[in-house]
Amino acid sequence: MAKKLLPLFLLVLPVMAATGLDAAIDQLKNLDISLKILFLITILSLAPAILITATSFTRIVIILSLLRHALGIPQSPPNQVIIALSLFLTFFIMKPVFIEIDHQAITPYMHKQISDQEAIQRAMQPIKKFLVHNTQKKDIKLFLDISGQKPASYEDLSLVTLLPAFLVSEIKIAFEVVFVIFLPFLVIDMLVASILMSMGMMMIPPMMISLPFKLILFILSDGWELLIKSLVESYR
Repeated sequence: MAKKLLPLFLLVLPVMAATGLDAAIDQLKNLDISLKILFLITILSLAPAILITATSFTRIVIILSLLRHALGIPQSPPNQVIIALSLFLTFFIMKPVFIEIDHQAITPYMHKQISDQEAIQRAMQPIKKFLVHNTQKKDIKLFLDISGQKPASYEDLSLVTLLPAFLVSEIKIAFEVVFVIFLPFLVIDMLVASILMSMGMMMIPPMMISLPFKLILFILSDGWELLIKSLVESYR
């Protein structure tokens, strides 16, 4: 069955790319149940990409990953811990959006009060609201100028334009936060290196001496609590 439906689905893909996601949703009413199931499976297979591009995951994982380099321990915490913490923080931050999607789209659809295409359109609204609220306006303007679009309001923005603007904005903000985090640790590295050079101990790696001081500074200042609190509150 899948092999028979695959050519038909491939015919739908150019239409989705040319007309955009909103128009593709309108086409769902013209598909039979088999193609709708195939469309749903395709969306589920893209869930990891959606999680990365349309949530707070990008900013969090970049900051936590570069924090290790600022401390001078690029292998600790391990990547599995960084990814797990980023995922749980993402779910915590995105919880209001998920609840709104459940109330507006999933629950009415499960009770057969709305159609499948209307459920998708309703589910997109909280996501677009989150993206617009957390995207710098100059990044949105950049992609609008490139695409030549002139929407009447931010609610009329398409996800094709909004998602890359959101990702660029998230990467820029993450780098700005990491720059602030790096500064105190950079000062410690410079002080330790200067002291070792003045004492003629140039054969001792400065990182070996500065690492304990950076760790104790991060612990005494409640670095994890401050960082996570700032990340969560930056989306509210």
